[in-house]
This record gives sequence, C-alpha cells and structure tokens, in this order.
Amino acid sequence: MKVVLENLEDFEEGEDFAKLLEESEKSYDKGTIKEGTIVSINDEYAMIDVGEKIEGRLSIFEIKDNDNNLLFKQGDKIPVYTSQGRGERPNVSYKKAIKNEKLQAKIKELGEDYRDKVIEGKVIKKNKGGYIVESEGIEYFMPKFNSSLKDDAKNIDKKIKACIVNIRPEDNSIIISRKRFFELDDKNQTEGAKKLVQSDAVHTGIVKNITTFGMFIEIDGVEGLVHYTEISHKGPINPSKYYKEGDKVQVKAIAYDEAKKRLSLSIKAIGEDPWKEIQKELKTGYAIKVIVSNIEPYGVFVDIGNDIEGFLHISEISWDKDIKHPADYLKIGQEIDVEVIEIDSQNRRLRVSLKKLLEKPFVGFCKNHKTGEVIEGKIATLTDFGAFVNFGGVDGLLHNEDAFWDKNQKCKDQFKVGDVIKVKIIKIDKEAERISLGIKDFKSSPAEEFEKKYNIDDIVKGDVIDIKDFGIFIKVDGMDALIKTEDLSPLKKEEVKIGDEIQGVVAFIDRTNNKVRVSVKKLERKKEKEELKAFNSDDKMTLGDLIKDRI
Repeated sequence: MKVVLENLEDFEEGEDFAKLLEESEKSYDKGTIKEGTIVSINDEYAMIDVGEKIEGRLSIFEIKDNDNNLLFKQGDKIPVYTSQGRGERPNVSYKKAIKNEKLQAKIKELGEDYRDKVIEGKVIKKNKGGYIVESEGIEYFMPKFNSSLKDDAKNIDKKIKACIVNIRPEDNSIIISRKRFFELDDKNQTEGAKKLVQSDAVHTGIVKNITTFGMFIEIDGVEGLVHYTEISHKGPINPSKYYKEGDKVQVKAIAYDEAKKRLSLSIKAIGEDPWKEIQKELKTGYAIKVIVSNIEPYGVFVDIGNDIEGFLHISEISWDKDIKHPADYLKIGQEIDVEVIEIDSQNRRLRVSLKKLLEKPFVGFCKNHKTGEVIEGKIATLTDFGAFVNFGGVDGLLHNEDAFWDKNQKCKDQFKVGDVIKVKIIKIDKEAERISLGIKDFKSSPAEEFEKKYNIDDIVKGDVIDIKDFGIFIKVDGMDALIKTEDLSPLKKEEVKIGDEIQGVVAFIDRTNNKVRVSVKKLERKKEKEELKAFNSDDKMTLGDLIKDRI
C-alpha cells in the first residue's frame, strides 16, 4: 500500500514523521491485496470477483505483456490491489498488487538495518507532499523537504540518489531522503577521495555519466571526473565514442580539490607515458609504418601503435596540390609508410608526411622532359604577372612576357583556370626547382614580320608614341621602334613631342627579342654620302668633257 500524505507540505523538518503518517491516514481509505478471480474478459476490461457484492473492473492492459499478449485467461486467480471506489464497484489493480508485493519483499529484505542505505532511482511523479521515486520496480516516497529539488516539472524522470530514513511495514511505505544522502555523501566523498589519491593504486569504477568534457566515474560510492584529456595519451578525445554508461573502467586518482570537492581521475595515468618511448626511439626523418585511425577534411590522424597518434596534414599527403579531401587518397584502417617531420614532446605533438617518401614530381618531370619541348598542361592559377600551368604534381610559370609579344597583354585576360594549353619549356632550373614556360614563340614576332618588309638602311618614318630618358619610340607600320638619344642628332630630344613625325633609317632588327631600332643620325649620314656622291659624279663629267673637247 502506498501512503498519500495530504498535509505533508506543511510538515517541518524535525517533527515526528510517524505522527504525521497517522494523521494523514485518518482521511485515507486504505486498500488491501486480495486474491481475485477473472470472471470475464473483453477487449477493454477484465471483470474480477474479489468477494464483494459487485465485481471490480480491471483494465485489460494491466494483464498484457509488452507484445500485447494476455497473461491470464478466464477463471485464473490473480492478486489485485483492492480499494473502495466512488460508487459501489471496488477499484482493483493487478499492477499495484505486484508493486506492493515487491515493496513488501524489499521491506523484509531490509529488516531493521535499513537506515542510510542508498538507493538510486528515477523521479516518476509528484504529489502534494513530495515525490515518488522508482528504483528496480519499487516505489519509494521522498518528502518535498527532504528532496533538495526545486518544485518544478523538470524533476520528472530525473535520476537521483537518496538514503532510506524510515520504513512503515504496516503501511507498505519506505521513506527516503536526498538531503540526508548529500549530508553523508559530502563526508564520504571527501574522506574517500583523499584515500583514493593517497593509495596511488588502480581502481575499477563504473561510468555514471558522460559529457562533452569527460566522464563521471564512481568508485565504491566516491565519484570523480575523468577529463577528456585524461582518457588517452593520443590527446583530447570524445568519451562517448569509446564508452557508455554502466561500463567498467580502470582508473587512477590523480588529484583532489578540497575547496571545490572535486576528485580528478585518469585512465591514461595507469600505463607508462608512451612519449618517453617516442623521445627515445624516434627521430625526425625516420620512416615508420602507421595505421590510419581518423580522417578529417584538414588531414588524417594515424596510430603509431603505442597509444599515440600522429597527424598527417592534407598538404603532406601528396605532391599534388589539388587535393579536395584526404578520404580521396586514404581510408580508415589502411597501413601506410610515413616520414616523421616533427616531434614536439612538450606539446605532445607528432607530425608525419606521406609525400616525403614519394618521388618529387619535379624530379620525375626533369627525367621525362627537356628544355625546348612542347607539352600540354592545365591553367592552375592566374596572377598579375602570368599563369601557373600544372603538369600533374608540378607547376610551371608562364610569364606574361613569355606569353605575348604585345607587352600590354596579360594571361589573366586571355585564359581562365582549368584551360588546357600547349606551352614550350623555356628553362628548367633544377637548383631552384622552377620551370619557365612560353607560348609566344608559336607565332611570328612583330619584328620578324617587320623584317619581311624592311631591310637595314631602309628609310622609314613614324609618329612619336613615347619619350624615355634613353630615347624615343616611334610607331612604324605597327611596330614600336626605338631611336636612342645618341641617334636623334641633328634633332634635339627636348624639342620632340608626342605625335611628331620623325624619319630615319632601319639600324637594327632583333627577331628573337622583338626589337627594332631606327637612327636619324644614320639617315643624315646617308643623305650626306648620297649628296657627296652626286656632287663628285658631276665634277668628273665636266672635267672629262673639257678634256675631250680640247683633244
């Protein structure tokens, strides 16, 4: 029987609890457990004969199992909890009878030595005087003033621990107190925690609760926290990936904060620190075998084999710079060879590289290609000064000056990333590991086209398009031609302005470097020679004629 205490909310701590129970029973119609007989069964109810004038009505769901099968049939005798109903028909309950039987068995089991025994259960409902707590199918009553709970709906389904403070066999009541548990627990926790730390031994604990920051472990009634950094030497890990509530774990007490009443436990402290072995056995540059243990978008964690993980950054997986995700190259459980590139014992960080054990793409490129060769590649990056062309693991630079004869043209205006183009290898710098490319040689240079129309010493003229310290540029038939300052004479550079037309002779044509030079000075000399030649030619004819006439 479960006692309902109507006036328990007015009960103050220190009053006689037995007296309060007696007063509450005055207005309570007690129920009893009787043996009843199932008279009939339909889809909703079973009618139970309990020796009253009228049969009691029992919900059919009380005598069905979890698979919705009936546990009894018509004519079966079953225990029922019987109490006076509002009308003439009595209230009957099979489940209440079973609960009461369990409660009576528990009371008998506890005997006289019950006080301060701890039960762990769940708050299933609230009544006027307190809460009903269920533990292993048995219902306990916890007065509100002994609950240390705020009076709100959030308490339902809350897991708690409490001490048994009273038993009323005549009322089938077991009274518990969470407040009393805290009083005893504080003392037990402090004393127990200190003993655990002092023992420096390994203990078996039970996982009671798992959070994002660690696990709460109970050791013989003493609870401590294993922080997520104290689970493994691998580093911080998510405890929910490796443990669940109820698991048994081996732990060691490492510290107790008396002010905060906090016991710190460790799983990794049980064994020897594997970093000592790492410092002794491994060195930067060593090649080791590892197992891929976890894959993230930014890299891969690898198991070294002694509870330590190394980190393989995505940039260290392959010489190919176009890696989208490590999972495209590796899978969990795969065994790979890597090179140790960093051992940071202080921060417990070990970095490894996979690509350093692979042949550099540049080395392979040098083996398969040579200067002057024309190959095909893909535009990987565009910049203001040119474009980087990828050949599968190695990039070459196509500079704007090597791409176009026109100095105003740029790669970023002519191409887009992903374009496949043919290029010529201009230079391979093995020491700096650089590849220079060009495409302008695929077309005739403007100087080469100019040479088809003009020869050295041909007279040309053009408009001034630019003035520099070292000379001026004129546009001659679409070609920029340079007149050096010393070749301007008899013209004075300070008198020349943009747009002026200047005449000179072709002095130099460089097809490879696309350069043409014009000279005004040379034109003047040419004119002088021609005039002198013409003058000398006229004198000789006159003298001959004279001699001829005289003869």
